[in-house]
Amino acid sequence: MAWDDKVEEIHRDLSSIDFRIVETAKASKADREKAFSLFEMNYRQANRAYLEKSLRTLRYLAFAEHDGATVGFALGESRVMDLPRLPAQVVNLAGICCIAPQFRRRGLFGQLEYLIFLAVEMPPHSRRLTCGRMAHPASARGLARVPTIVPKPGVRPTPWQQEVGRAIADAYGNQAFDPETFVCIGSGEPIGYPVIEFEVEPIEWEVFRPVNRDRGDSLLTMVWTPDAPLGW
Repeated sequence: MAWDDKVEEIHRDLSSIDFRIVETAKASKADREKAFSLFEMNYRQANRAYLEKSLRTLRYLAFAEHDGATVGFALGESRVMDLPRLPAQVVNLAGICCIAPQFRRRGLFGQLEYLIFLAVEMPPHSRRLTCGRMAHPASARGLARVPTIVPKPGVRPTPWQQEVGRAIADAYGNQAFDPETFVCIGSGEPIGYPVIEFEVEPIEWEVFRPVNRDRGDSLLTMVWTPDAPLGW
């Protein structure tokens, strides 16, 4: 299925949903509270300080609304970044996304992030690096299917990949980053624990074993599309 056809199909499935995007720096108190409310709906022990930091770090906040009620939000942005040995790269920085229980598994996450990444027109580019921080394997499934993903189970990141990972961790505001495992080390407090349970295969846990959720850790993941730079 072509990308345009996929997007059109998503729009058909979500025809009852309205979407809007605001800059996080200009988000109203009401919009911020809507995001906090959904965050606390999705996570036990939801750490508001983590979401507040994300609102200061990432430029855009996208909302999904149904009949006047907010049923989902996502944070993120696209930037042009000078990465190690890769000047002026287009980079997608995906942030946290929370969906109301009755609207899950309808493609809302993908649509919210898609809209965020299109919020600012990027210069012409032949490839794009998409990044995210995850604390559970189920969150990484979409990216895990892409052959260029880093990190991979049983594969040590190369020195170049580690350098790029360090630069992306800095963009997210994660000063404590382990380049060997790609773990963004937390503040000492959990980000939160998902309210819903996921079925996960043992192989999916492999790259997540160093992640300490009680400490607030997350795993940085990166994928190049449509292909990786030569020598990656």
